[in-house]
Amino acid sequence: MALSELTAPAIILLAHGSRDPQWRAPIEAVAARICAREPGRAVCCAYLELCSPSLPEAATDLIANGARQIRVFPLFLGLGKHAREDLPRLIDAIRAAHPGATIELLPTAGEYDQLTALMADIALS
Repeated sequence: MALSELTAPAIILLAHGSRDPQWRAPIEAVAARICAREPGRAVCCAYLELCSPSLPEAATDLIANGARQIRVFPLFLGLGKHAREDLPRLIDAIRAAHPGATIELLPTAGEYDQLTALMADIALS
């Protein structure tokens, strides 16, 4: 199925990045779970630094393959400088470069009550 046939937005899981290749495993595991739950959904991982693809590269690739809506999910626990300042600038630049696409920046993972409740459950188990 071509991405242009999909009605569901593509998803970019955005993480900080690391030189350690094993660091990427949990981010890629989230992507794999999304693909298992919704096999037709376009999903990819992107990184702010030290890894590729970058967020602009991932968005450009998805758009080149037919995505017209993209949800960017920052996999950060805190609302630090990257989430407050860097991400909005990156999203604005992607929107300017691809005016025909809709780019939605979701809250950081740590801002979701479901995630903080799950972490508390894990700590208490």
